[in-house]
Amino acid sequence: MCILTACQESLEDQCERECREYTEKKCPTSLDQSLRIDSMTFDRSSHTITYHYTLLGDLDNQEVIDAGRDSFTAKLRNDLKNTTNMRAYKAEGYNFSYVYYSDKEKKRCRLSVLFTEKDYKK
Repeated sequence: MCILTACQESLEDQCERECREYTEKKCPTSLDQSLRIDSMTFDRSSHTITYHYTLLGDLDNQEVIDAGRDSFTAKLRNDLKNTTNMRAYKAEGYNFSYVYYSDKEKKRCRLSVLFTEKDYKK
């Protein structure tokens, strides 16, 4: 029994591995005409899983982002509450961050949203 326990990876190690593998195997991937996922990362010190996206086409516009910010944030929160594939991380109170960069203006962050345990366990 001790041997099996020693071989198990911690939740942090698992999260780091899953983020790395997702990025290596599936990124970048266009989700539709307006959005591409570029990577998924994990920060151990803050227990934050971050999804890095690039906005494309008409969605890559700060006015459009600002006008829809509240409804978009509410949809992200609802999706996070209802997702089952992050159950173990949510149970441990991990944070989830969504960062959207401009394709037209490289490295410019158009939107960044952070959800903590209080946001998705309501």
